[in-house]
Amino acid sequence: MKKFTAALAAFVAAVSVVSFAACSAPNGGYDGGYGGGDWSGGTIPEGLPGAGDSGEETGDGGGGFVHDSIVENGFTDVAEEPASYFSLDRNTASYSQMRYQIEHGNKVYADSVRIEELINYFDYDFPAPEEKAVAVSAYLSDCPWNAAHKLMLAGIKTAEKKTESVNGNYVFLVDVSGSMSGDSRLGLAKKGLKLLADNLGDGDIISIVTYASGVATVLDGGECSESGKTAVKAAIDKLKAGGSTNGSGGLQKAYEIADKHYITGGNNRVIIISDGDFNVGIYDKNALQEMISERTVAEKSVYLSVLGVGMGNMRDDMLETLARSGNGNYAYLDNMTEAEKALCHELNGTLVTVAKDAKAGVTFEENVIKYRLIGYDSKLISKDEFEDDATDTGEIGSNLCVAALYEIELAENAAGKLATVEVKYKDVTGETETNESVTAGITASTPSSDDLSFIACVAEFGLVLRQSEYAANADLYAVLKRLEGLSEYVAADAYRAEFVTLAGKASEIYNKSQN
Repeated sequence: MKKFTAALAAFVAAVSVVSFAACSAPNGGYDGGYGGGDWSGGTIPEGLPGAGDSGEETGDGGGGFVHDSIVENGFTDVAEEPASYFSLDRNTASYSQMRYQIEHGNKVYADSVRIEELINYFDYDFPAPEEKAVAVSAYLSDCPWNAAHKLMLAGIKTAEKKTESVNGNYVFLVDVSGSMSGDSRLGLAKKGLKLLADNLGDGDIISIVTYASGVATVLDGGECSESGKTAVKAAIDKLKAGGSTNGSGGLQKAYEIADKHYITGGNNRVIIISDGDFNVGIYDKNALQEMISERTVAEKSVYLSVLGVGMGNMRDDMLETLARSGNGNYAYLDNMTEAEKALCHELNGTLVTVAKDAKAGVTFEENVIKYRLIGYDSKLISKDEFEDDATDTGEIGSNLCVAALYEIELAENAAGKLATVEVKYKDVTGETETNESVTAGITASTPSSDDLSFIACVAEFGLVLRQSEYAANADLYAVLKRLEGLSEYVAADAYRAEFVTLAGKASEIYNKSQN
């Protein structure tokens, strides 16, 4: 056991040297890192033996984050229900929240672990679409945590459409309430927004709206010329935190400004950056959802991107609701490296939607006895909703990967076709929206891939941390051992290498709890 532990430590140390390329220096490296999480004196993540309260945070015990409860998808008998339907998106907030909790020695709160967001944090080598806006591919492997089952993966890849292909009308909606004080909240928000401004083009328009006890328009239709960007960044630098949180008033004003500068055929988007702690105006989630949903069907449709920051009283549940209701995406910025990922490396994915109202339907054959969709627990839809082109589902941005992972049990001596995956969406890459669909078949001889092997590691990690009743024999040491076998694949990508570091820290605590 000591030799195995030493070997894992050496592997984790080796992949930890991979650096993150900064936007401003594509040929250089970013040395900010993700360090600072010393597990030797920290709290064991919930889901591992010995987990307990950190004593450092207030709130729900999840590092101060407030989340909606997750009821996991269970196994479904194919004989009773042969098809599974769910909304697709590419949110990643859960991954960086998980990382924040681990790096700061707090337990990982079970409901903060949305496994599809852990999986979808990474880029994969899924085939890109050649003619349509979306392509789907399929893969099959053994299930590492349950030898009697298989894993079935649908890999979705979107076409690339860059921000400079159309002019943009962007409204930065910034929470400047008292709860946003500090370098990890408003300080990080200001740095991220200035980075975003630097990456926008001359034909784009930026407005800035702030909200606290009241609402203010700080900049109304600023141009993204060189001098215009200087003015934008100067306005951002002046933002200060104080007061209560009139988030609904800020959203209403931001949408008004977006309407005022609306670009027909352009990219019209509100980008809210907040801890989600609304306490003035409309702060009921259902009422906010209704208010924002009206904007998604308005004549001047405006997308919403949500960037969460902060901890202590951070309302993940509120921010997730905003993104889901506003035809948008949701990322959580726990440090400047994550801001660079969302607002530089994946800028087109964050700001440019190519597949609107995206949803998946998977129909299983009799060769499959039962199935379980891993993740997407709050995103299930009915067959009628899947078939109805008017159903409001998720959005996927430019040049992004989305994965849907199933754990399945096969019939004895199963051969031939296992399932058909269909992805339906509205293609918004052209001048007019068109309803499209793509399909992929999966058979008992469908091969696996390095991507699926890595995704299985991420999924198993998530099952352990969220104390899943479906974890079976899931084990963090087994995850690390398989990652070691993927060393070349892992080392080629800084984000995958960072995942190994996180898994190593969690497994170290697991080992200590057994001694």
